[in-house]
Formats: sequence, C-alpha cells, structure tokens
Amino acid sequence: MGEHFNTGHSFIVLSLALLFQSLVYGQEPAQIFKEKCASCHSIGAGRLVGPDLKDVASRQKREWLVEFIVDPKKKISGGDPYAQKLVSESRGVIMPSLNIESKTAEKLLDYIGEQSRSGSPQGGVGSAVMKPFSGSDVERGRLLFIGAITLANGASACVSCHGAAQAPLLGGGQLGPDLTRVFERLGGRQGLSAWLTAPATPTMSSVFKNRGLTEEEINSLVAYLEDRAKTGREEDPSVATLNFFLLGLGGTVTALVLFETAWRKRFRGVRRALVLSAKKNGEE
Repeated sequence: MGEHFNTGHSFIVLSLALLFQSLVYGQEPAQIFKEKCASCHSIGAGRLVGPDLKDVASRQKREWLVEFIVDPKKKISGGDPYAQKLVSESRGVIMPSLNIESKTAEKLLDYIGEQSRSGSPQGGVGSAVMKPFSGSDVERGRLLFIGAITLANGASACVSCHGAAQAPLLGGGQLGPDLTRVFERLGGRQGLSAWLTAPATPTMSSVFKNRGLTEEEINSLVAYLEDRAKTGREEDPSVATLNFFLLGLGGTVTALVLFETAWRKRFRGVRRALVLSAKKNGEE
C-alpha cells in the first residue's frame, strides 16, 4: 500500500511540475512581447522609450542579448559599455526586470527575429495620439489623473501612487515617481502612449493587466502630462508631507477647541443646576 501511495504521490508532484512549467514556458512569445516589451519597444515601427528591436540580433551576440533580457540591471550596474549606451540613449530610463528565464528569453528573440524578417511592424502607437490636443483634452486628463473621473476598467487613479504639478493639496502618492516630467523622460507622445498602453514595471503591470486604459483615456492623460511638462515643475515630496502634517495639526486643534467648548457648556449646565438646588434648600 505504501508503495502505491509513493507512486501516486510522485505522479501528482510530477503532473503539477509539468503544469507549472507549461504555464511559465508555454506562453506565446507574441503575448510576452505585448505584455513585457511593447511599452518601450517596437519591431520595425521606430524607437519608443527604448530602441526599435528590428534586427536586434545583428547588433549584439545572442548570448549577450539573453543575459540582458533576463537581468538588465546586472549588465548596467556591471559597467557594460553597450548597456550603458542603451541607458544614455533612453534618457536614463532603465529597463526593468521582466522576471523571465533564459529559455523564455530565447523564444522572445526568435519571435523578434521572425517579425524582423516579416516586414510587418509590431508595437508602436496609432495616429490618434499625434493629433493636436485641445484644452478640454488637457482638463479631462487632469480629472482622470486625480480620480475625479473614474477610469473605465476600474484601475486606480494615477494620483494614488504618483504626484504631478498642480496635484491636490496633499499631493499624489509617493509609491511611484513624480510624473511632471515623465513626458520628456519617455520621449514624448509616442513613448508615453506606448508605456500607458502596457506598463511594464511589476507594480503597474499587476494593477493594469486586466484593467487597461482605453485609447481615449491614454490620449487625455498624454495631453495632461504634456501640458505639465511644458508649464509645471516637479513637486517636492516634503511639501506634500508638510501639508499633511499641517492639515492633521489643524484638525487636531479644531477637535480640541470643539471638545473644550462642549465640555465647558456641559460643566456650566451641571454647576447651574447645583447652585439652584443649593439656593432652594437654603430658602427652605
């Protein structure tokens, strides 16, 4: 019986391992590219935040490319000249970890090679984002940013994690960077639009994976952030912290004043009743 149990147990463990492996490695390269790469790269549609990946295999050895895809920060922090060049050309934007294994990176490179040879561009943004923006576009983007207009698919408003010039009194959240200059950092409309279409950082990708922004929302946010880059300046996080402290202090003082006023009235009411009772007893 014990032998049968061990055999059955081993079979279950093996099945689960194979299932996990199929989930990790069985994902289509096209989907991997869309989810993890398209926010910064195209294949034949021009540069976005990062370089166009068409014919990338002709620029570096495959082994180097696999290592960089698996752990870009290791290459960059190690002082690799080509990795440093990529960071410089991307205005200091560092490629985040994609959390994939070497085998998946190999599949991704095969896909990029196939698409490079096909002549059909992959990624990039549509022409809608290149149209002139109006004042109403900027205002709608501001309202979306601060959460006054709810995002269609239920994602959290930008201000939950980010600040930007002219954010509300308490500023935005400090989980993510200030976005006043993000339009410039990501290379303008195309780079920012592509990033908002499929955010690649671990935090944002988990938030927006099933709650993506609509094209209209992306255009409005791009309009607002373009306007902030032109007219605003990055907010000092300490200002929002100070505002929060002062608001809390003001609320505490107000509460104490109200408490003191209510207590004084109650005390006087009790004392008046005692005085009247004493006078009445004295007259009797």
